[in-house]
Amino acid sequence: MYCCRNETFIPFFAVSMSRVLYHTGMKLVYNSLLFGSCFLSLFCSGAIPRLMLRQDNSRHQLIYSKNVSHTVLCLSNASGSLLLGTINSVLEVNDGRVVENFTLTDDEDNGSACETVITLIEEFQNNYFVCGTNGKQPRCWKLDPRKSNHSDVVVEMIDGHGISPYKYSQNSLSLVVAGDLYAAAPLFLDGTSLQFRRQVGNQNQLWMYDSWITAPTFISAFVASRQEDSLNEKIYILFREKNTDRIPEADPWIARVARVCKNDKGGPKRFFQHIWTSFLKARLVCANPGESLYFNNLEDVFVLHSVDWKKSRVYALFSSNWNVTAVCIYSLAELDDIFENSTFKGYNEDIPNPRPGTCVKDSTSLPIHTMRIVRDHSEMTEWVQPIQKHAPFYISNKKYTKVAVDRVKASDEKMYNVLLLATDTGTIHKILEHDSKVFIISETRLCSGPAPVLSMKLDSGKRKLFVGYPGQMSVLDLQRCQDYNTSCEDCVLARDPYCAWTENGCSSQIKGGIQNISTGDPHACSIISAPKRLKQDESSLFSTNQVVHTVFKDVPFYLSCPTDSHHATYSWEHRGDCKPCQRTQSYCLYLIPAVSEHDYGMYNCVSVEHNYKKTVKVYQLHGQSEPRTLNRTFKHTAQKEWLLTVFTALLFSVHLSV
Repeated sequence: MYCCRNETFIPFFAVSMSRVLYHTGMKLVYNSLLFGSCFLSLFCSGAIPRLMLRQDNSRHQLIYSKNVSHTVLCLSNASGSLLLGTINSVLEVNDGRVVENFTLTDDEDNGSACETVITLIEEFQNNYFVCGTNGKQPRCWKLDPRKSNHSDVVVEMIDGHGISPYKYSQNSLSLVVAGDLYAAAPLFLDGTSLQFRRQVGNQNQLWMYDSWITAPTFISAFVASRQEDSLNEKIYILFREKNTDRIPEADPWIARVARVCKNDKGGPKRFFQHIWTSFLKARLVCANPGESLYFNNLEDVFVLHSVDWKKSRVYALFSSNWNVTAVCIYSLAELDDIFENSTFKGYNEDIPNPRPGTCVKDSTSLPIHTMRIVRDHSEMTEWVQPIQKHAPFYISNKKYTKVAVDRVKASDEKMYNVLLLATDTGTIHKILEHDSKVFIISETRLCSGPAPVLSMKLDSGKRKLFVGYPGQMSVLDLQRCQDYNTSCEDCVLARDPYCAWTENGCSSQIKGGIQNISTGDPHACSIISAPKRLKQDESSLFSTNQVVHTVFKDVPFYLSCPTDSHHATYSWEHRGDCKPCQRTQSYCLYLIPAVSEHDYGMYNCVSVEHNYKKTVKVYQLHGQSEPRTLNRTFKHTAQKEWLLTVFTALLFSVHLSV
């Protein structure tokens, strides 16, 4: 848009579809545009982010390679740094700077250069435990970060088969629990024999029985700590596997959760030696049964741990065959109850004591009958249901790929959960969970263009989200309170638990600040206790600069103002009338197909959200006598160009929404 003050202005762009279309006889174009506008309105009527944000790349981005399509992130509890796996090296990053570069080589390589794509980084036995592809000969390294001499950093090299995949594109996961490393990676180059195993550490190696799972894709594994009952501490594995049901309408994949005992030693030498004796699995359900909508493709998992393990929550991200994603939330206590009380699928006899799957001090002494049930009937009859039985917590036509969840104490001393969902184009949605409902606070773009999110780590203590893209790592500051710093009302309307309005503006120092996380109603900003804090609001209202345009009669013209909040209703006020605006992706437009005497005067662009009304932009239109050179042919050409731009803009808006 070309803007000027007190200058003659003849624009040709606008996004309105009324009188001028009829003036030029283009009814077909009018109908097409009207349909497109209605389609856009219907498509956007669901849950959309309130704010669309873009983060400054230079301050919050680390570009380390242009040719890396795999990124592994690990947060170091010891140093507070972020470990980032690249090709042939691990970078230690602190405050956005690379403070250490650990280069990995294979001394047994006999001189041939093998590219190692890092696939695993864990803190293990006071070292960094790093694994990589090593030219399709998986290898692991123990790194001692305390060594000042780089040649002494590698303290041990370990065979990586079954710990790291042969190729970074193959499925794998890892978990460290109490001095033991658990991993899932294929044993063979073709990707077969993919199992969850206990590989390295204080206890003996254990692996799975071959028939327990079929073509799995492992998603996540975690331990539920029980400080007062360590014997019953269990490890949970979430994955999807091929559906063996032969019914034609059955989904080809099933989401699963499995459980093993942390202190499982395997069976005796004559039966189940080095095999899990406590392995059980159950189907994980995420569905809207009333609509016959089932989400079976498990994509990602985040566990919100609690000191009391029974209060822990499992957030699972699912996709479907029709390009819709869903988030279901599970109670760990309810999930565990299925393993404790459900019958065993296909087993109709009396359940022995100890019950199959029970954690015991010495699993090598378990009765053979108990272990046979685990071997032959490891699946539970009952399915694991989410907390909301009737429907997923959140369903979206956005394709989400990663999930993380933070827990935040607001100024009302209540705790709120904030979901961070990565889309397939690389943007991050910040979502408030409140009363089992979704409020999308914002969408933030961290890259200059679309890019897949390869990995994501939440540092809850620092309130930062680390996001790995191909060849770069970006940091999202979760306390971006400056995004709502224009007024007290804007700060409260954001419903962001990280931010509250104080004497210093919208701040992350929320104690004693003004918030309304439950509803976002900004009424609290107008009470007597906040006059000082409203000084900024008052000044911002009067600082809304008036833009003056001088416009010829009978030419097309448009006005625009930014639509910062996509949850607000925008309109134009002119001569005492309220006129609707034409919404695009980022602007509220008012179109004048052919300027007349009545169209001159003052225009206020006004937004209303939660009964809070604010003036966003002010225009003053003046007339000017028409020069002779502005003939009829020129006007007609201007209208045609204007219509073409209208059509292009509307298609662009629909494309952005889809």
